[in-house]
Amino acid sequence: MDDKSNHFDVIVVGGGASGMMTAGISAERGLRVLLLEKNSKLGEKLKITGGGRCNITNDEDDLRTFLSVYKNAEKFLYSAFSQFDKNDTFEFFEKLGLPVVVQARKRCFPKTEKALDVFKVLEKFITKHKVVVKTNSPVTKLVHRQGVVAGVQTSEGVYTARSYVIATGGVSHPETGSTGDGFNWVRKLGHTIQKPNPNIVPLRVKEDWVKNLSGVSLSFMKIYFYLEGERKFDRLGKILFTHFGISGPLILNSAYEVLQLLEKGQVSCRIDSYPDTDAGSLEKKILDVFEKHKNKLLKNIIVDIVPEGLGETVLRATGVSGETKIHSLSREERKKIVRFLKAMPFTIEGSLGYEKAVVSDGGVILTEVDTRDFRSKLFSNLFFTGDMLNINRPSGGYSLQLCWTTGYVVGKSV
Repeated sequence: MDDKSNHFDVIVVGGGASGMMTAGISAERGLRVLLLEKNSKLGEKLKITGGGRCNITNDEDDLRTFLSVYKNAEKFLYSAFSQFDKNDTFEFFEKLGLPVVVQARKRCFPKTEKALDVFKVLEKFITKHKVVVKTNSPVTKLVHRQGVVAGVQTSEGVYTARSYVIATGGVSHPETGSTGDGFNWVRKLGHTIQKPNPNIVPLRVKEDWVKNLSGVSLSFMKIYFYLEGERKFDRLGKILFTHFGISGPLILNSAYEVLQLLEKGQVSCRIDSYPDTDAGSLEKKILDVFEKHKNKLLKNIIVDIVPEGLGETVLRATGVSGETKIHSLSREERKKIVRFLKAMPFTIEGSLGYEKAVVSDGGVILTEVDTRDFRSKLFSNLFFTGDMLNINRPSGGYSLQLCWTTGYVVGKSV
């Protein structure tokens, strides 16, 4: 490579959502941009996000409410979101010919509900503005001297630029190439990296009765989390039972706090399957059903008193025989059923790890970054986007919005 061919205005390392955004916005300004990707194709994680539907952003209008989901990072993000927020995301994609629709819980998807279409319009965007793309080009290290990054080392040699952007992502879904490479490079430069943890991730459970419910989904459940028997927090929503434990949006968005508790001791749970009914009222409802069917076997009317899919589980867990006729049930057996429905107990063993995590946290700590433009405070020509930054967030479109915002802001700043 001659000196001219391997020197650029901007080099972006990582061809995911934030990397493509940064590269396109930079090139749109007339800059000569190189996008390096270690995989054979760009956007591998983007293509599978949101179960292949791609939750582009969230339609929460109040900025303070929107940014509050980022927890400790909230105060660092006002400047960036004043430059590019969810409304700008709508406009950006619609200008590229991809309308966005709002669905339940203010989640926003491409109208086609295909993550691949989001990738395709971004690919067209960077192609239109003549971004130089090199796939199968893993970076092995960042070359630096005297407070600036001087180049990126690849198997093909060293590429140089005026500005460098690290957009290599975190460590969730490592099969897509997110293996934390960027964390290692910038740690060697002297940046502090917060250790990554699986963030939005399904949870493993000890008890077999939970696993035996695999495939059952229960809406409007309340789940309580305890550390060594002391109640810590609760959530209300939908729970999906799986062959390994529990999942669904409610669980995924609670996982970060649960895993923090697990580091301190045993975490147990209770599910209240009738959160809007106290135990006394629930027992009365059950008695009313029993009165109408007092000559029937319990197993034949259990579906009338428990949420769908829980019948056999309730009988096994309480030890009450389904062969018992309703009129022969004891008061204690009836109360056992009520107690179980109001507090279904199990123990959390851990998570499914990075392989199944929607998002992992960790990354460059924000006090070492100028969050007005996401420039390193240690190296004046080094920038970070997306999952490279230590920002915790839930599912619901907030993760990709972070990619669009940081990508845009860096693209305008380099």
